[in-house]
Amino acid sequence: MFGLGWPEVLVILFVLVLIFGPKKIPEIGSSLGKTIRSFKAEINRENPGEDD
Repeated sequence: MFGLGWPEVLVILFVLVLIFGPKKIPEIGSSLGKTIRSFKAEINRENPGEDD
């Protein structure tokens, strides 16, 4: 996972909780997931103007 070990991941998560608070983290994760799904859908959608 990008050369990060568990101690580094835990420190990053701890800092995120300190910055955003525990109630905001699920909202951020949800919006990030929706953004990624939308991005993937747009990439996988065929362009109707192209002739194959």
